Amino acid sequence: MTEKLELLAPAGTLQTLKAVIHAGADAVYFGGSRFGARAYAGNLSQEEVLEAIDFTHIHNRKTMLTVNTLLKEREIEEELYEYLLPYYERGLDAVIVQDFGVMRFIRRNFKGLPVHASTQMTVTGAAGAEFLAQAGAERIVLARELSLSEIRDIHRKVPVELESFVHGALCYCYSGQCLLSSMLGGRSGNRGRCAQPCRLPYTVLEQGGKQNGKGHTYPLSPKDLCAIDLLPELAESGIVSFKIEGRMKQTEYAQGVVSIYRTYLDRYQNYGKEGYAVSDEDRKMLLHFGNRSGFTTGYYKQQNGPDMITFGKPNHKKEQDSAETVQAERRQMIRGRLCVRRDMPMDLTVKFRDVKLTVTGEMAEAAQNHPVTEEVLRQKLMKTKNTPFEFEHLSIVLDEGLFVSVKSVNELRRKALDRLEELYLRRYERTASECQYLNQEADMCIRGAEYARTPVTDGRKGEECRYQAQTAGVDNKNAGSGLLFTASVEQEEQISPVLSAPFISVIYIDSTMFTRDDTPAKLEALIKEAKQVRKRVFYILPAVFRNDTAEWYASVLQKLRPDGFLVNNYDALGFLFKQGIAPERIRIDYNLYTWSTESRRAFLELGIAGDTIPLELNRAEIRRRENQGSEMMIYGYLPLMTSAQCIKKNRSHCDKTPCTCFLQDRYNICFPVKNNCNECYNVIYNSRPLSLLSLTKELESFGIRRVRLSFTIESKTQTEEILHAARTGGLDKTALEYTYGHYKRGAE
Repeated sequence: MTEKLELLAPAGTLQTLKAVIHAGADAVYFGGSRFGARAYAGNLSQEEVLEAIDFTHIHNRKTMLTVNTLLKEREIEEELYEYLLPYYERGLDAVIVQDFGVMRFIRRNFKGLPVHASTQMTVTGAAGAEFLAQAGAERIVLARELSLSEIRDIHRKVPVELESFVHGALCYCYSGQCLLSSMLGGRSGNRGRCAQPCRLPYTVLEQGGKQNGKGHTYPLSPKDLCAIDLLPELAESGIVSFKIEGRMKQTEYAQGVVSIYRTYLDRYQNYGKEGYAVSDEDRKMLLHFGNRSGFTTGYYKQQNGPDMITFGKPNHKKEQDSAETVQAERRQMIRGRLCVRRDMPMDLTVKFRDVKLTVTGEMAEAAQNHPVTEEVLRQKLMKTKNTPFEFEHLSIVLDEGLFVSVKSVNELRRKALDRLEELYLRRYERTASECQYLNQEADMCIRGAEYARTPVTDGRKGEECRYQAQTAGVDNKNAGSGLLFTASVEQEEQISPVLSAPFISVIYIDSTMFTRDDTPAKLEALIKEAKQVRKRVFYILPAVFRNDTAEWYASVLQKLRPDGFLVNNYDALGFLFKQGIAPERIRIDYNLYTWSTESRRAFLELGIAGDTIPLELNRAEIRRRENQGSEMMIYGYLPLMTSAQCIKKNRSHCDKTPCTCFLQDRYNICFPVKNNCNECYNVIYNSRPLSLLSLTKELESFGIRRVRLSFTIESKTQTEEILHAARTGGLDKTALEYTYGHYKRGAE
């Protein structure tokens, strides 16, 4: 084998961390007291994190801290540096992040600390992996939905470490693209507080209310992943870190699963692929540790399918106690030499790996009655259970007729082993200058003030002036002098009303609107029509941008001539850069998250035209945020989930025909679901649309100048009604039930 493969284990507590190390994990990932994507796990206190770092290093293992949530303005300004500093100085091996601004912050303030891009960043292709690698990520934790061939393609094209999940729970949604828990109950998955509403029962309804299929009431509940049979293929595809999910799981589960995966990863590394086979006994043991209605091998060899879903109530089955698998504590072997000589202080020399030291103790005395024996000295020195060490070799030089007290021998041993551990761990320590950080922050404040004095538009000078000229004389009480209105459309019947609305300046055409064959010609015709009414057209690239998607767009991109592009994932953003699209023609959508000024600057430094305000921020957080050049959605059915699974296929069959069905929950609330057959993914929308139409004056006071109406499932008539409501100040006079989303409550 040319490269050492890593078995990466979860730990929700310090006890679990030590257990998985003893079970054979090469590295452990865990959350501290803040900013981790498992807020309800035990997580580790500061003292425990520091102990964990030392413990893993003594055992020649690695620690990876999860900082994989989206951070709010105050958190990144006032808390993140002080939170990370003691771990950085102690020698933390890596940080796992979701927030692009957090990546920028760590790279600037913590030199040499590796950053791993979380699976929450939804990397599905080489373009996204390369983009994040160039931004400073040393490792990419891939989206769980990738196939083996897609992983091989990324590995072939991008020189970056790849990590992938091999065991544990699967999310129904692409990680990082889920707002279901957030919108339904205020507990955001992007903040580590997912309430798992996907594990609840839903009835699938066709349009018109007809039930599509019977008996399967948990269509959003995937089985647990078990890819132990695929370890050789994953390794040959380019995976170097094999990740086990389970920071919420008990110690026995984590340790047991790690011990079995350790066995088979070693088997592959020692003997290769030939003859690799998992025993029925070990397969059964993995089931015993816990499963949801059996296992699935996930997406590695299939796009999606009903065999990956529980459909029944997803109880986590644990068929027997796993205490029998608890591993013995592993100690590190050291060598020692004790000298007890006449007229000289005792001395003990110990050696661990390349660290060697000698400590001295009390003077030996002439024995009055019973001289000390080598057997007694050896017995006392071998008592190392309260340390990470164990003597594999201990020589003793003892002159005859001498006496030393048991206390002095114990003290000599303690002193030597404490000093040995201290010296060995010192190699991992770093130093950081807080003054340097403060100076950088002062410089940022200066640049921030300059930035605020130069409003950022979309890179096109005079756009707001042109907009005002277009809307002059229009009866438009709400779409007033300070706002530039845009509209996104997903259906062809929505185009005509938007083109006819004089206050709409920019139209976003969603990639789902046309088939691939129709896209170039129909988009060209639409752009010509828009120009006739002095409107600009942006094209929204797919929400999921995998290899097949990238290859197709590369073949037709020169035929697509919109004024710009709206992107909502790192793969699409990286793709446009590689294709030579000018940054000022690119805007990023709300799910390339810019919760903080730090995150916003990280994107704007790329030269892009602007961003979209994230949907989970509340009024106070938006007010605090820099909003120059940002766009905000003020109407639309918000996407709650984007999934590689297909509701229609899983409940009936796949005929590659786009349609809209509905998920009805236990309160009889219906959520629309649209299947994108071009790129093979589903989008689940909220049951009621967001409407902030009556609050535009307040938004203007926050520095917001661009606002968007998002049309998804609306008919032509409904689109016309919404446009009229936008002109006159809100939906209050319509029969449409709407929500303020997170604007008034925020996300926990």
